[in-house]
Amino acid sequence: MQHGKYRFIVGFLAAPLALYALFVIWPFIQSIYYSFTDWTGLSPEFGMVGFDNYSRMLDDEIFWKSFQHSLILALVLPLVTVGLALFFAFMLNVGGRRRRGAAIAGVRGSSFYKIVYFFPQVLSIAIVALLFQFAYNPNSGAINSVLKGVGLGSIQPDWLGDPDLALICVMVVLVWSTVGFFVVLFSAGMASIPRDFYEAALLDGASRFTTFFKITLPLLWDTVQSGWIYMGILALGAESFAVVQIMTVGPSGGGPDYSTIVLPLYVYQKAFRDGQAAYATTIGVALLVLTLAFAAVVTKLGRRERLEF
Repeated sequence: MQHGKYRFIVGFLAAPLALYALFVIWPFIQSIYYSFTDWTGLSPEFGMVGFDNYSRMLDDEIFWKSFQHSLILALVLPLVTVGLALFFAFMLNVGGRRRRGAAIAGVRGSSFYKIVYFFPQVLSIAIVALLFQFAYNPNSGAINSVLKGVGLGSIQPDWLGDPDLALICVMVVLVWSTVGFFVVLFSAGMASIPRDFYEAALLDGASRFTTFFKITLPLLWDTVQSGWIYMGILALGAESFAVVQIMTVGPSGGGPDYSTIVLPLYVYQKAFRDGQAAYATTIGVALLVLTLAFAAVVTKLGRRERLEF
């Protein structure tokens, strides 16, 4: 009976695992292999060059700029996005005025607000980037028009053309486009926390600020940790690539003076613009190491005793 059970499980897992190995694991192995070659991506012929690509990468100033920007995104975006999402979700579920017969309550119309927050998630990230590109336009964009309308016409920044502002503008777009997903995610988690916990704490004189840190956050910690890792991976991957590529690419690529260049975009440029596929895979290996290190550090620092209710 037990043997038949394992055969049944293996039978169902074999095909998915084989597909995962073929389309995920094997490309990673190939990329690592190609990083030791001089492959251009266009010719079937290539030779082994050892660690030359890695030596070149360590001396590449643009690589270090892209690495720095990707690291900033991985550190800042999860902090801001998850923090805002927790605040909004807590207000929607627990932050309303007390009603008759209930010690705590969410704000009125919380379902509507969840839809509003989640709406950017429905849009393609490419569409979001285009919309904000128009909004950031220094001549006809919505932001500078609003500043001019409220009497601040002397303040007309070139949002995406200023090296000091461009990366911040990119981060604003990424936060706006993803925070709604985490609001809904955390709201679902908070809705499962028994109301008795909050009512007992409030009867003992705890403030809502205290209940957030003593009840909500500990019971929601696993979800928060998963969201933190997921947001960091988005910041290091396709989301940042799409926004930077569409909004700030410019003639040099990666914004003015490479002020917004990130690792995924630099991989793309080297592989498809410059015909240096082997060097691109080398940068991709560095991105893989950074992503795994980020996930490992967050998992290690966020490890704590599991609370159940």
